[in-house]
Amino acid sequence: MSDMRRRLPVGIQSFEKLQEEQCIYVDKTAYIYRLVHDIVPFFLSRPRRFGKSLLLSTLKAYWEGKKELFKGLQIEQLEKDNPEAWKPHPVFYFDFNGANYQEEGTLEKVLINHLNRWEENYCVTVKSETLGGRFQNLLITATKETGQRCVVLIDEYDKPLLDLIDNPKLQEHNKAVFKGFFSNLKNCDEYLRFVFITGVTKFHKVSIFSDLNQLNDISLNEEFSEICGITEEELKKYFLPEVTAISQKQKIDETTCLEMLKAKYDGYHFFVDSVGVYNPFSLLKAFYERRFGSYWFETGTPTFLVNSLRNNHFDVRKFTNKTIYANDSVLQDYTGDTLSPIPLLYQSGYLTIESYNARLGRYTLCFPNEEVKYGFLNSMMPAYVPTAVAGNGMDIYTLEDYIEEGNLDDIKNVLTALFANITYTASDAVFEHYFQTVIYLVFTLLGKFTICEMHTFTGRIDCKVETERFIYLFEFKRDESADKALQQIEDKSYHLSFVADHRKLYKIGVSFDSEKRILSDWKVKE
Repeated sequence: MSDMRRRLPVGIQSFEKLQEEQCIYVDKTAYIYRLVHDIVPFFLSRPRRFGKSLLLSTLKAYWEGKKELFKGLQIEQLEKDNPEAWKPHPVFYFDFNGANYQEEGTLEKVLINHLNRWEENYCVTVKSETLGGRFQNLLITATKETGQRCVVLIDEYDKPLLDLIDNPKLQEHNKAVFKGFFSNLKNCDEYLRFVFITGVTKFHKVSIFSDLNQLNDISLNEEFSEICGITEEELKKYFLPEVTAISQKQKIDETTCLEMLKAKYDGYHFFVDSVGVYNPFSLLKAFYERRFGSYWFETGTPTFLVNSLRNNHFDVRKFTNKTIYANDSVLQDYTGDTLSPIPLLYQSGYLTIESYNARLGRYTLCFPNEEVKYGFLNSMMPAYVPTAVAGNGMDIYTLEDYIEEGNLDDIKNVLTALFANITYTASDAVFEHYFQTVIYLVFTLLGKFTICEMHTFTGRIDCKVETERFIYLFEFKRDESADKALQQIEDKSYHLSFVADHRKLYKIGVSFDSEKRILSDWKVKE
């Protein structure tokens, strides 16, 4: 096939630029039509790089009356008999991306820059002494000058707050700035035609939400569950040439390619039993690079979340055994002062809805896909074992090579080194948490052929690892002998499930000494 590439909107957040550059656009304008014909203010929470900015840019183009940009899209047909469509309105678009909010006063500077530009556009010479008063005056002036009520679009409102999770004093200051500024929206209702706010989280103690008591949060609304992201149907409708290209580059058939794309990037659910959506940034990058990389995860490191999980001794096994639960308030609100990391894990895109128990009013959460699962767990490893970094010969990647080769001595040496570097604590209970966590992380990160704590008909294997040539059955004991661990494998007949398997099977008993914080004993039987 020809290597002529179609234009993919990788990183493009401007609808106008996307259309002018003739990039592929997944038509979401039916949602725009639904939104702009309502009168309530809206809020939408989605993870970073999930298309929120493009959505707001599309709304901006609609309200500015740029009909030519929508030629051939669904909304053109939907609006064809509406004489009120495409009338330009004054649009006030706040973008809180791209600034360093660690510096005190940055939020005020961002607001002042917006106000200065708009006041110049509307020839405002008399200015209020407060930022909120200046904004209110702008809304009134723009409405009177144009004869149309104003549109307010706020993109990533929570960035000046999320950037300051480790600086609560400055975060509270920024909350107060928001309160003084956006509280005017409630008093200016007669001058407002449309309000739309986006963010990763919904801080319910922030004035935007407390003052706009009619704010319609559509983050968990079934009708808008696919407003951001790319569904499988849309993938096949818009991107089949890219699927063909990546298939040929990776030397796989297109069916396998689609399966790999789905496992890697699909799986986000923003309503119970809703259609899954792909992470749009990762999917587009995969098409552009023609390989299955971890693109979304590489754009941000969840350091705060990882530290929170470690400091609160969170049982990380819950990530994959489907025992993380939440209710509506947990998923939709974030106070910023809760000890639980679950709300932010969900709202940030590291967890998604797996199922819902209507009787209990309870959601079950899990990783959405392999990109997030392996990326997040890999980022946790240095927090528990700081020396477990690639290239030092005692890391998870080296261990994977030894397991593939059946090199038992080196497997033992890497595991010994990993557990010898567990952060020392005087608390026995905390060491137990670290001990279990490192076992889980090590063997889960070995890849899709690794199963931890697999249930059998006679008991539970601590860990089974399968490769093309080998099967390893691990039993771990703490302050007991490796012989006892090995005997448990024999007594429980864990190996019987594999008697007909052609691969070589190793039964491995491992003992840890909690007082010395080391792997103290290791026994192998074929």
